[in-house]
Amino acid sequence: MLTANKHLPAGRGLAPALLARAATLSLDWDTRSKSRFDAHDSTGRRIAVFLPRGTVLRGGDVLVAEDGSFLRIEAALQPVLQVRACAEHGTPTDLMRAAYHLGNRHVQLEVQADCLQFEPDPVLADMLRRMHLIVGEAQAAFEPEAGAYGEGHGHAHGHSHDGHHDHAHGHTGHGH
Repeated sequence: MLTANKHLPAGRGLAPALLARAATLSLDWDTRSKSRFDAHDSTGRRIAVFLPRGTVLRGGDVLVAEDGSFLRIEAALQPVLQVRACAEHGTPTDLMRAAYHLGNRHVQLEVQADCLQFEPDPVLADMLRRMHLIVGEAQAAFEPEAGAYGEGHGHAHGHSHDGHHDHAHGHTGHGH
């Protein structure tokens, strides 16, 4: 069994030609959110992955195996629920309201331009349908949001990392 314990987020620093030739590990979200697991790559090799606790793998990330080979991570298709606003009877805030309620329940959630996506949960699906949203089942890659304090993803969230709040979001009296 081959061991992989080096993680290169998004394959940073590697030439595209190297990435194109790399074997792939197609993994569902549950596996990609673990720091230790076994899997088989696209060439059939058994890979033992040992990463620092808390490491989350995203589609496009690369692992380096002990023999120096690269393993490109793919987000495998898996069962998900996709939530969309009703075009006929919905309002522009329906999907935002759904995201709020799902986030309030700490649901791992992927936010797309026209839908929300999360792992199947019949209780949540019923709640969303009662909110007049369209809930459908699909097989899709699942890449949930990292969260406000998760790995870097380039969005501003109205806070700074020195403990002070960012008051530039609609507050008055601060010269903004």
